[in-house]
Amino acid sequence: MMGGLFRVFGRPEFPGAVARHVELSAAALLVAVAISVPLALLVNRSPLASLIAVNIGNIGRAVPSLALLALAMPFLGFGFAPSLVALAALGIPPILINAATGLREVSREVVDAARGMGLSNLQILTHIQLPLAAPVIFAGIRTSAVQIVASATLATFIGGGGLGDIIVEGFQLSSTPVLLAGAFTVAALAIVTEVVFGALERVFTPEGLKVAKRRQAKR
Repeated sequence: MMGGLFRVFGRPEFPGAVARHVELSAAALLVAVAISVPLALLVNRSPLASLIAVNIGNIGRAVPSLALLALAMPFLGFGFAPSLVALAALGIPPILINAATGLREVSREVVDAARGMGLSNLQILTHIQLPLAAPVIFAGIRTSAVQIVASATLATFIGGGGLGDIIVEGFQLSSTPVLLAGAFTVAALAIVTEVVFGALERVFTPEGLKVAKRRQAKR
């Protein structure tokens, strides 16, 4: 079994499949962040608009990954582009929900105090709201990233490539080593993604919030 796994890992096309998977996942995550965070900032000043954005995000989370890929295929055909669009659409809801919620939950007293000190709306956003909401926003990005990495295996069904090709080959050939090689690699990428974004979440958490959390934990 182990020998078969290593033979699959040693295939000339295997590194390319991993690179394609990572490329597709990273591009989809960047698109999801580029859409979700500005949208959350746009609706931030309106409680109603923020609530609507969160509810739309919750509806979006209920759509299965394979359904998104199937919806993208008739309009964009096969290949990288429809896979990118579908995976970005999958990644938007967790980021949008967390960003809108995190910004909305920043204390109004803190914002009013900053405004009373003469800070402009832009300064309040960049120096107060975003730093305080950063842990929640990064938690959403982390969730989105892991979902995208895991779901990118389905891109093989619309010609997106990646490790899904290896997994499907394993099913078609009834080859356990091929199947496990693809599955283990996807799992490893998902775990690495979780660890990396968890570390980024801690890095971007303001020190004051870390101290407050430690004090709460001791009570």
